[in-house]
Amino acid sequence: MELSLKQYRNIDLFIMLLMLAAAEFIITKAATVWFPSELYVLSPTVAVMCIVMMRWGPYAAVHAIGGGLALCIASGASVQQFVMYCVGNCFGLAALLLFKAWGKEKVKAKIVRTILFVVTAFCAVQIGRWAVSLFFGAEPGSIVRLFASDSLSLAFDVITVLIARRIDGLFEDQVSYLVRTQAERRREQLSDEGDTEYNDM
Repeated sequence: MELSLKQYRNIDLFIMLLMLAAAEFIITKAATVWFPSELYVLSPTVAVMCIVMMRWGPYAAVHAIGGGLALCIASGASVQQFVMYCVGNCFGLAALLLFKAWGKEKVKAKIVRTILFVVTAFCAVQIGRWAVSLFFGAEPGSIVRLFASDSLSLAFDVITVLIARRIDGLFEDQVSYLVRTQAERRREQLSDEGDTEYNDM
């Protein structure tokens, strides 16, 4: 049974969300239980958001919220923190503007542009979280703490996305990927048919 594009997209988004939620929950739980005194945190949310933005564009908002929810549930966060992370994470979608400027293929093709894409998403997320925290009365200078404590996540995000771009079809617009793979299968089929006809002569 062949899947429609919508079915394929929904299954893909769900699998990515499931993996992100599980990873975010486990990492956060481990940090709060095993290493509660550490100043640095590690989160896979921005990395997954970047991959989903490349694959499906603004649907990455689902993963921005999902990652925030998983982190907050695992850490026993307050209502204000739930809002801060879920809403703040969505600011990372600002990185989609780079697709408008360069196109997805150019962002994927050049390492520097891929890194800039990830850094843009990361910085937008931190600014978003900071902006929401200000609404709840945080000090303006808290933005320094947000960037400093999450710096390990930035390194993780960049490395993860750079690895993803080397795996065929993972860090790629999925409509383009499906068109490409279908064309490749068609060429292989025609080649096989041509070889069969030649052998029958």
